[in-house]
Amino acid sequence: MSGKILVLTAIDDELDKARAPHNVEVIYTGVGKVNSASATMLALLALRPQLVINYGTAGNIAKIHRGLIEIAHVVQRDMMAMPLAPRGRTLFSPELDRFSSGHGTAVCGTGDSFVTSDDPWLRDNKIDVVDMELFAIAHVCVRNSVPWRAFKFITDDADEFAADHWQQNMADGEELFWDVLKSLIQKID
Repeated sequence: MSGKILVLTAIDDELDKARAPHNVEVIYTGVGKVNSASATMLALLALRPQLVINYGTAGNIAKIHRGLIEIAHVVQRDMMAMPLAPRGRTLFSPELDRFSSGHGTAVCGTGDSFVTSDDPWLRDNKIDVVDMELFAIAHVCVRNSVPWRAFKFITDDADEFAADHWQQNMADGEELFWDVLKSLIQKID
């Protein structure tokens, strides 16, 4: 494999970077869009990776997925500039409303809130899972012409029990992710 793969994840409880394969750098971004955008930009400038992979946890909205899934598209679920623009649309930047990885099938909605109750907008817009970092990571990658992919481990059902379930399950996807990453590296080599 030529070039470096950069794995971005919010916190060390989700992924142990000591387990990263050769030529894979793991950076902890911190939680939320601002932290992840800042960390992504700094990592792109310093490391110049050929591929960015976001790994993290997610709340299950569609209730059709379990375990580790790959994200095909990401939207910003908490951009609310109504009535000047519809929810999810950044004013004066409509071309940046949805990012596609070219892989996977699931749609992720990113926002700076932990989802613990029903939100009809998520269902109406066919959001499969929710997280707090991916949209910002994809935005920085797209703006810098760096390919990105994302894998999310579903920890909870984004309901009133979400916080407890997330804490209980956040580390359970790590082994699955490392297996997928090793397989991905073999296909690239």
